[in-house]
Amino acid sequence: MILAVGRLAAQKDFGTLLAAATHWRDLDPEPQLVIAGDGPLAGELGRRATALGVDAAFLGRRDDVAELLASATVFVLPSRWEGQPLILQEALRVGAAIVATRVGGVPDLVGDDAAVLVGPGDAQALAAAVRGVLADPPLAARLRAAAAARGAALPTPADAVAAALAVFGDALARPATRR
Repeated sequence: MILAVGRLAAQKDFGTLLAAATHWRDLDPEPQLVIAGDGPLAGELGRRATALGVDAAFLGRRDDVAELLASATVFVLPSRWEGQPLILQEALRVGAAIVATRVGGVPDLVGDDAAVLVGPGDAQALAAAVRGVLADPPLAARLRAAAAARGAALPTPADAVAAALAVFGDALARPATRR
């Protein structure tokens, strides 16, 4: 299963992912493309998948994303732009084999070895990267191990709350200044 998760909006560029999927239809067995999420482009993406002849399952909004990530053969983040995507942090935490676009904070988040990165909007490069991971089990295993290591080093939600409370506490402890 090739999994993508996110809001079905232009930023996430699932259209390029659908175009990439046309390049792996010859694989036996053909990988199942699964997209979890909802958004304004849901209908358009469904029609595009049909027009391209891509067997894509659109799951809608899900509460079991961690389980989906853990069961995916490859997780793909095809975004045109990102900051520090939460879904990528989740993929790292579960040790997913990741193919993503080299945009925004993605390269810093995955480091040098936890993902295969390609340029945004390039369906052929995205397809080649996914095929490469599917065809090379040792590469997939290295990606999973590196992702799990990076994911383990990420701050936990409790760490984030503690840091925010510490900043808030420091601000309250400072004497007020008059202007």
